[in-house]
Amino acid sequence: MTDRIRAHVFVSGTVQGVFYRATTRDTARERGVDGWVKNLEDGRVEAVFEGSEEAVESMVEWCHEGSPNAAVEDVEVEYGEVLGVDGFDVRY
Repeated sequence: MTDRIRAHVFVSGTVQGVFYRATTRDTARERGVDGWVKNLEDGRVEAVFEGSEEAVESMVEWCHEGSPNAAVEDVEVEYGEVLGVDGFDVRY
C-alpha cells in the first residue's frame, strides 16, 4: 500500500459562495483523496486531504485554482500526521 500523507490547507480569497467546497469534494473523490472541507467565519476555506502523496499534492495544487468562480489569493499548507479520515465530506 502506498504511504499516505496529510495536508491541512487554508485557502483565502473569493472562496465562499462560489461552490468551492462542493467542487473540492467532487475533485477529491475523483482523485481518491479522503478528508473534509468547510467554510471559516473569516471568509477562508479550510480543508484536510489524506491519501497518496501524488493525490494529496494534486489537491493542494488544485486549491490554487479552485472552482470556476473562485478567485484564490493564497493557499497555506501544513503537513501533519495521518489520522485515518475515511471518505470526503463537506463540513458545516
